[in-house]
Amino acid sequence: MKVIISDDYQNCVRTLDCYPALSEHFDVEIHNDTVTSLDAQAERFADADALLLVRERTPITAQLLARLPKLKFISQTGRAANHVDLAACTARGIAVSAEGSATTAAAELTWALVMASMRKVHLEATRLRAGLWQGHLGVGLKGRTLGIAGYGKIGSVVAGYGRAFGMRVIALGDHETSLSAAANDGIEAVTDRAKFFSEADVVCCHLRLLPATRESITLADLSAMKPTALFVNTSRSEVIAHGALEAALKAGRPGFAAVDVYESEPIYNADHPLLGLDNVLATPHIGYVEKDTYEHYFGIAIDQLLAWKAGKPVNVLNPQALTGDLATN
Repeated sequence: MKVIISDDYQNCVRTLDCYPALSEHFDVEIHNDTVTSLDAQAERFADADALLLVRERTPITAQLLARLPKLKFISQTGRAANHVDLAACTARGIAVSAEGSATTAAAELTWALVMASMRKVHLEATRLRAGLWQGHLGVGLKGRTLGIAGYGKIGSVVAGYGRAFGMRVIALGDHETSLSAAANDGIEAVTDRAKFFSEADVVCCHLRLLPATRESITLADLSAMKPTALFVNTSRSEVIAHGALEAALKAGRPGFAAVDVYESEPIYNADHPLLGLDNVLATPHIGYVEKDTYEHYFGIAIDQLLAWKAGKPVNVLNPQALTGDLATN
């Protein structure tokens, strides 16, 4: 059976400790780039009995599935999202397995961006390489206010980092789940959006992309932030109103942003408006791109493939796609 993996940007999947379990049982084909046209995707995946998807890098649409008659199974790294047309998979008898237990990688990157941005680490390092000495005055975190937009698994970890650095931590209480989680952790929940954004010296965005959160952070929200404030987004670009962050940064509120996510990825040739702004620290969606996380996510995805091959699929999101004996396991 043939498994195709696309979008292995770092050419690292073969180096993972969990990889031999896959290569010993399947004919594996790996691609290190993303193809976006329907024709190119259909050509790339034509011989696949199964796909192993790297998060949300390639959308699996009904149109694509119609051109992949050999495809029988999809194993997803991390939790499933809207990039896979689950109904179309079910209609074609293609089972999709995913298990999305969280790791701390995104939270750790978030805090690295906070520290680098507030202390101007990246700017000072660039100056030093250019033959210059000190040029910026950084700002510490102790005694300042950290705002968490999206107080869930990742947001709560980042809140803990803030507390460890002596920050006052507040959570945007825009949902009953966030309110309850914040209360359980002794975190102050702020339901007034203007108050939340105006009081925070750092806002870290950890909202999941859902219909209710799409474009939920508006230009008015961002414009309420202090000129000295930092906005960090390591969740999804689409939770911010289109163009709002660029407009707010150009107007000086907030004064700085650190961004790891974009509407369309990957980005080449610096082809994004945020990359042209001096008050932005931008990274190429590396929040979860870390060895322990890859071992975790790919290990589960490989186990899902092995279980499917053995006739006992696990973590199936659409059991209706299973037929015969498989459906009873």
